[in-house]
Amino acid sequence: MGLLDNVLGGLGDDAAGGLGDLLKGQGGVSGLTEKFGANGLGDVVGSWVGKGSNLNISPEQINAVLGHGPIADFARKLGISPEQASETLSGLLPEAIDRLTPGGTADGADDLLDKLPGGLGDMLGGFLKR
Repeated sequence: MGLLDNVLGGLGDDAAGGLGDLLKGQGGVSGLTEKFGANGLGDVVGSWVGKGSNLNISPEQINAVLGHGPIADFARKLGISPEQASETLSGLLPEAIDRLTPGGTADGADDLLDKLPGGLGDMLGGFLKR
C-alpha cells in the first residue's frame, strides 16, 4: 500500500471536501485547466477532461501549477504535510477532473460539482476508499 493509499484510506471525505474547496478556489474546473495550460501542462489536464486515458502528474508539477498557498490550505484541512498534500493531489486531481467532465469538455463541470448531493466524495466513490 503506497503513501497515497494510506492518506486516502483515512481521509476519504475530508479529501473530497478539501478538493472541492481547492477547485472552487482555482476558479473551478475551467479555471484550473487554464492554469495548467499556462504552465505548459495543457496536454496533461486535457487528458483528464477528454475521453481517453488520463496522463499522470507529479507532485512537483502540482506544486508548480497551484503554488504553496493552496496546497498548504488543502494540507491544513486534511491534517497532513504539504508534501503529502501534493502527493494526494497528484492522484486525486486526474480522477476528479475526469469524473467531473464525462462529456469530454469542462463546460458544466462546476455546476455538476455543486449539484451532487454528496459532493465530490460520492463522485469519487471507491477511489477515496482505496
